[in-house]
Amino acid sequence: MSMLKPALLAVLLSATALPAHADDLGDVQASLDKLTDRIERLQDFSEVEDLPRYYSYYVDKAQWRSVADLFAEDGILEIGGRGLFIGRERAFEYLRVGLGPIGPRDGIIIDHQNFSPLTTLHDDGTAEVRAIAFVMGLTGWGHNYYENDYVKEDGVWKIKFLHGPFNMYASYKEGWVDHTIVNTWPAKFEPPPDLPPSVMYLTYPSYYVEPFHYPNPVTGKPMPQPDPRAGALAYGQDESE
Repeated sequence: MSMLKPALLAVLLSATALPAHADDLGDVQASLDKLTDRIERLQDFSEVEDLPRYYSYYVDKAQWRSVADLFAEDGILEIGGRGLFIGRERAFEYLRVGLGPIGPRDGIIIDHQNFSPLTTLHDDGTAEVRAIAFVMGLTGWGHNYYENDYVKEDGVWKIKFLHGPFNMYASYKEGWVDHTIVNTWPAKFEPPPDLPPSVMYLTYPSYYVEPFHYPNPVTGKPMPQPDPRAGALAYGQDESE
């Protein structure tokens, strides 16, 4: 981007027949600043929106080192109810120890389809993305949300906090109609987390609505907070039942 302003300035000045007075140059510079900011913002938007895709394709082939390298040094990983793994190397340990060896293996399918990313950029060099994913893992399939935080460090966007609560997870044989896993938990498998889960909830047939990080784009109003019963009552039962 450092070469962009001089180059565009030369083009704009050569394209005008007006004398290059100081006032004219000031107007051109102001327009150029706005254009440069707009281009940088669009580039940031594209790079942030691509990060979940890199993540998904690396997960597909169990490229755990490449997945972990997407995290900031102090990034946090939280998937399901396993708890918080703090730091890039701890994220790698969760993936390598908890999910198996690096690389594809015979008889194992890992498919991580990421959909509908909604990206919000902030002026302080951070961003948030909400997305959904359909996953096929080692022992079953599931559906989960993402509400992720990203940070730009030395011009590179990285994962600051990957938060992926499950909506549903079930075995391949029985499916989500007849048998579901209510959620994972810290002691379900190695390694242990650094901190307990940031939120307690139950998956389908109960329900949990991950809070929306963005307001309604038409009204500007924040989205309603989750029903306090969500995750607290098994199977979504009413208090009267």
